[in-house]
Amino acid sequence: MKNVSTFLTSTNSSLANPASAGTDLVYKSTVYKAASVLLVSTICGTGIIGNIMVVLVVMTTRRMRTPTNYYLVSLAMADLMVLVAAGLPNISDSLIDEWIYGHVGCMGITYLQYLGINASSCSITAFTVERYIAICHPMKAQSICTVSRAKKIVTFLWVFTSFYCMLWFFLVDLNVNSRQNAECGYKVSRNLYLPIYFIDFTIFYVIPLIVASVLYGLIGRILFLSSIPNQVNTGPEQRNERRGSEQIGSHSSSRTSKGSISSRKQVTKMLVVVVILFAVLWMPYRTIVVVNSFTDKQYDNIWFLLFCRLCIYTNSAINPVIYNLMSQKFRSAFKRLSNCSTALC
Repeated sequence: MKNVSTFLTSTNSSLANPASAGTDLVYKSTVYKAASVLLVSTICGTGIIGNIMVVLVVMTTRRMRTPTNYYLVSLAMADLMVLVAAGLPNISDSLIDEWIYGHVGCMGITYLQYLGINASSCSITAFTVERYIAICHPMKAQSICTVSRAKKIVTFLWVFTSFYCMLWFFLVDLNVNSRQNAECGYKVSRNLYLPIYFIDFTIFYVIPLIVASVLYGLIGRILFLSSIPNQVNTGPEQRNERRGSEQIGSHSSSRTSKGSISSRKQVTKMLVVVVILFAVLWMPYRTIVVVNSFTDKQYDNIWFLLFCRLCIYTNSAINPVIYNLMSQKFRSAFKRLSNCSTALC
């Protein structure tokens, strides 16, 4: 069984053994490599540009600096790490069919892949909890859901995952495959790796999805099923002020409150889509690793493995597209950034 580093960046070792491969297999190998390079380059290139834009629009636009958006910046940085550390080596590996980054590159790239993967999972969990507090406990949110606290939480998440992922420095090494080519793989036995994988699988996939399912269920009950949604974002002082205001002021306050609720619903829908895509696009890879963990003959169809890799890269590349489609604020910010770049401002 290949580890994440080998799985994400290497072609399968049974792809083409020149000594025994027939003409058809060589042809398929050529088609596979061309498809792999084209698809991975397109997805990773788009994802890298999109995630850089997310970081830039939040960091350079004052009104975009909200607690939720800082978690989205953390997610964008993690996705960038996955696309660069996993996607780009996959391209060189498909072209050269050998690991060219040496022993240090094997350890470093594997570390960065896991750091990006686990940091993205933690970022998703963080903005889910933040949304739950902001919507279901609005009074507490005034002191808890702040930009400064979001920055501290993001810093903690990255420090935690940085130390946690150091484990991979001791688990991977350069190996020589059946074609006498170098590949980045394990230096520990399969029996030792399995418990580590399932711990990682539980902490950074199962638990975040359980937390997201429960909290978004509670959020949905408040936002979409509550008979008095206008009170979700309104404290006692604001309600008293609205009751004592003039009729025209009441209408204005009502419109503002409805707009705030509508905005929260839209943000929540967007984040739910992000979580669902995370669950769906990671499922093929998680499934194949679990299956191969308990079978004597591993399932190693090269096209299915490519599909699994493309799902992972797509997950890291698609979030900026979701923001653009579902958030008016992000869409406007992206347009301003693009216009500014075009004008070289």
